[in-house]
Amino acid sequence: MPTVPTHAAIPLALGLGLGRRRIPTPLLLAGVTASVLPDGDVLMMHLGVPYASAFGHRGFTHSILFAGLVALLGASLLRRTPFRRAWAFLFMAAVSHPILDAFTTGGLGVALLWPFSEFRFFAPWRVIRVSPLSLSRLLSDRGLRVGVSELLWVWLPCLLLASAAWAHRTFRISAKPPALPGE
Repeated sequence: MPTVPTHAAIPLALGLGLGRRRIPTPLLLAGVTASVLPDGDVLMMHLGVPYASAFGHRGFTHSILFAGLVALLGASLLRRTPFRRAWAFLFMAAVSHPILDAFTTGGLGVALLWPFSEFRFFAPWRVIRVSPLSLSRLLSDRGLRVGVSELLWVWLPCLLLASAAWAHRTFRISAKPPALPGE
C-alpha cells in the first residue's frame, strides 16, 4: 500500500484543482478521510483475521461497494454541499485508495468486486513501491525508496493535474471577452 499521506493526494489534488467553491473545506476533509479509511482493515490483522480473508487487509474495505457506501454516508452528513457533488467527490476519494494499492509492488491485490467476487486485482503496471506497515521500516532506506516512488508516480501527476485544473478554472473565469458596444 502507499503511505497514508499519499492516499490523501487524490482528494487534495481534486480539491485544489476544482477550488473551494465546488469542494468546500468540510468536503475536502471528508474526502481525505474517505481516502485513508479503507486501511482501517489492518486492525483486523490484530484480531487474528487472515490477510487473505475477505475481511482481511485489502479485502472488502477495498471494494467499489465499500467506496459507494462511504460516499453515501459522507454525502448524507454534509448537508451544505449538494448531495450528488458530495457523493461523487467522496466516491472518487474512497475508490482511489484501492486503485492506488493495485499499482503497488506487494501484497495480494485488492478485492475491488467484493461481495460479487473475492478475486484480488492488481493493475497491469505495478510501479508504486509497497509501503512497510511498521514505522521503523518506513524510516529506513526502504522507506526512502517508497517515498521517491510515491513522489514520482502519485504526487507529481496529482500536482500536474491539480495545476492544470486550477489554471483552466482561473483563466477561463478571468478571460471573458470584453462586451461589445451596445451590449
